[in-house]
Amino acid sequence: MIPAPVQRPPWWQVFLVGRNPRLTLVRIAIITGVAWFVFGNVLRPIRVAGVSMEPTYRLHAINFVNRWAYRSSTPRRGDVVAVRMAGESILYLKRIVGLPGERVAFDRGQLLVDGRPVAEPYVKHRAPWNESELALGPDEYFLVGDNRSMPARDHTHGAFAAQRIVGRILW
Repeated sequence: MIPAPVQRPPWWQVFLVGRNPRLTLVRIAIITGVAWFVFGNVLRPIRVAGVSMEPTYRLHAINFVNRWAYRSSTPRRGDVVAVRMAGESILYLKRIVGLPGERVAFDRGQLLVDGRPVAEPYVKHRAPWNESELALGPDEYFLVGDNRSMPARDHTHGAFAAQRIVGRILW
């Protein structure tokens, strides 16, 4: 007796749903659940809407904020972070230049921390900013953008409470 030939599904069905549609549905459910968790709780997409971080981050670029970056560590000088300005959806990208308990000032565009100049290789053009010394509290960070070619009055910068920092930018 000759066995009947095995009927194969059409190529388009194998391509779209695989050889086992139930297993494909389980995979889709798992991937959807993981994506929902990751992009809802860990990584938050953010679009650059201003020029304060140029040339490090270009206008309209898409980046991700790692919201869990500071669960096991504290922010460090040089980290680029997303900071909450007003409500949940308005976030600014800024660089941490001053840590809690430090004194921060600008003298002719040069950043001074505790009276000593700090090297900032990410700043390409400097305007002659002059800002008097500001002592940070035990839970405050000094944040500023990388584009220092504009006058200081055109920048949102200064001391921000740690709870306003949402997370670190991935790239």
